[in-house]
Amino acid sequence: MSAKREERLLVVVTGPTASGKTTLAISLAEHYGTEIISADSRQLYKDLPIGTAAATKEEQARACHHLVGILGLADYYSAARFEEDALDILGHIWENRRVAIVCGGSMMYVDALVNGIDNMPTVDDETRRYVLDMLSQHGLEGVLAQLKIVDPDYYEIVDKANTRRVVHAVEVSLQAGCPYSNFRTGKKRHRDFTVLKFAIDRSREELFGRINARVDAMISAGLEEEARNAFAQGDFNSLNTVGYKEMAAYFRGDMDRATAIARIAKNTRVYAKKQLTWLRRDNDVKWLDPQDAFKEAVGTIDDALKLTKP
Repeated sequence: MSAKREERLLVVVTGPTASGKTTLAISLAEHYGTEIISADSRQLYKDLPIGTAAATKEEQARACHHLVGILGLADYYSAARFEEDALDILGHIWENRRVAIVCGGSMMYVDALVNGIDNMPTVDDETRRYVLDMLSQHGLEGVLAQLKIVDPDYYEIVDKANTRRVVHAVEVSLQAGCPYSNFRTGKKRHRDFTVLKFAIDRSREELFGRINARVDAMISAGLEEEARNAFAQGDFNSLNTVGYKEMAAYFRGDMDRATAIARIAKNTRVYAKKQLTWLRRDNDVKWLDPQDAFKEAVGTIDDALKLTKP
């Protein structure tokens, strides 16, 4: 029997990279007999399982995962598409379960699902190719210069190191013929389900140690070969991310292998700090003790299920 709207519970397991999200999400999915939707903008790509730390076949056998390894490297995806796809999948999960789980550290994807995303014009292939060509020929600085022209207001506030946001803002501005910021209302949409957000609260020292260990494990698992095979298909925007950017620099001869590996670890730590900054602003996140994360999460979820008991 389908759960009534007011009885539906969405459990979001988020947090910085290497904090233990996947392990916790799978344990919760097994406990509640439910499924997981990945909220990771790079785990979507089927040719990048090592560098994106996607759930392994063994992990996916323990709990059904959605939106993992479904795209080719050249395929386009966005937070708006994630919102649409995830809501559709949730509808199916809730047909015979009350709990569904979302797991990932792509904060814009999580926000899109929980709060809704502003309606944006659809960017056609011609405009997308034009902006990506601009990025390829002139680098991020060139695209930023274009953004300053087409949307000076957003240029002042955008994270100028975030290639995807800069590119998307220019795409929308050119497609619509008006500034991207005109579409950013910031209004939350009503959701007909209850949301619980969890993140594992590790010390920075422990988190950084886990990141360094993960990078070493990725190298041992074959990240270099994975990156070579990916770039052999083309220099796609999907590869403009930590792990692959540094490998690309190594392949070009811009840095040696040891430097590239060290840079992957460093840039991953920087990314984790950005994720933490974002999360600390969200008062809805319940931070879990690493030693008792599963127990604490189950206690909170069970209490919520009692409150919404049919």
